[in-house]
Amino acid sequence: MFTWVVISLAAGTMLLLAIAMSFILGWANQAFHVEVDPKIIQVNDVLPGANCGGCGYVGCNEYAEAVVLNGESVSKCPVGGASCAEAVAAVMGVEVEQSWPYKAVIHCGADFDQRKGRMDYVGEKTCSAANVISGIQGCTYGCLGFGDCVVACTFDAMLLKNGLPEVIYDKCTGCGACAAACPRNIITMVPFKAERIMVVACCNKDFGGEVKAVCEVGCIGCKACTKVNDLLEMDGNLPVLNYDVYDPAATDFSDALHKCPMDSLVFVGTPTEADKQAVADEEIPDRVEADFKTTADEAEWRG
Repeated sequence: MFTWVVISLAAGTMLLLAIAMSFILGWANQAFHVEVDPKIIQVNDVLPGANCGGCGYVGCNEYAEAVVLNGESVSKCPVGGASCAEAVAAVMGVEVEQSWPYKAVIHCGADFDQRKGRMDYVGEKTCSAANVISGIQGCTYGCLGFGDCVVACTFDAMLLKNGLPEVIYDKCTGCGACAAACPRNIITMVPFKAERIMVVACCNKDFGGEVKAVCEVGCIGCKACTKVNDLLEMDGNLPVLNYDVYDPAATDFSDALHKCPMDSLVFVGTPTEADKQAVADEEIPDRVEADFKTTADEAEWRG
């Protein structure tokens, strides 16, 4: 009898505590409730939910809050693309401003066989580890070739061929994970105003003789391309292309391509049928582009 009394008291006490806690939690839910703008929920619902950070925000919900509360652009989601921008614009009741998808561009065109002065590296096979070791290769600007960017890409939009990453542009969403993973900052996100765009396939800022000593395909800074095309300008020893004014449909790079002695000017992206027909009888250099920003000068070298 005594045992049943104890059990009954314990059960009753637990029941009373449960009832009390439910009232307390109900009160707290009302007292500390924060109203959420319904539009934030609606914008978040039409976003892809990748939470990749490519828009510059921590995740899709934070971007949705920025769109609704701070007037952020509706076109900043690289994964969702144009269709996502239109959906967000519909929720917000605005028009989609003109924009272009940003995709990754690799700023080195030399594979392992084309890089001179490479040492037999036996350390950790990552670019981040090799970047702090002196003498991995002669070029202190170019790709180290261990594929940190390929590992970082969660969309299978990159592959490694003989120490040189290659972007699969049909799959690239422009999330920027590869650029963040590169310890030399030789990957940047470039606005693709067309399926195929012109790029410069070198990032070495040294003089021509020094470039030739460390690379078989590096730009030698001869300035020949800038003399026949106004969109190309020299930044030190490298030609640069102003993508803000670059109109792929209206710009003819044929003279610049012909003048380049190192084939450092190349097209990257997905060629259209018209592009394929135009170069059906030509050999196209199988390389990618150069951007003009690198952390080679900022890296802390040892040895």
